[in-house]
Amino acid sequence: MELLRNPMVTHSRIKQHALPPDAYRAIADPTRRAILDRLRSGPAPVNALAVDFSQSRPAISKHLRVLRTAHLVRERRCGRERRYYLEPEPLRDIAAWIEEYRVFWQTNLTSLKQRLENESNNVNRP
Repeated sequence: MELLRNPMVTHSRIKQHALPPDAYRAIADPTRRAILDRLRSGPAPVNALAVDFSQSRPAISKHLRVLRTAHLVRERRCGRERRYYLEPEPLRDIAAWIEEYRVFWQTNLTSLKQRLENESNNVNRP
């Protein structure tokens, strides 16, 4: 059986993304993704973020530290509290990387569909 090949993806087209591995590790955790989702609606202090989770405030602080290290959030002191802000730029880079795979799979599935339709048409011919 011949392997399906995608002409859109070759080794020469593979780009090295400038994101630190921490960004991918950061979004791999569902709690951190939920924190990022929450910060889309605006900045928030850690106590306000912790209310939305069953985890302790120190656990949420650890998640925020991972997100800060990955440059996905930034913190700013406002009086006695620290507010956390979403930094969306690294997420755009991740989305662009994922988009390349969407194109890859869409092309492969289209090719597979055409091949199966051709085989089906050849089988049904007298």
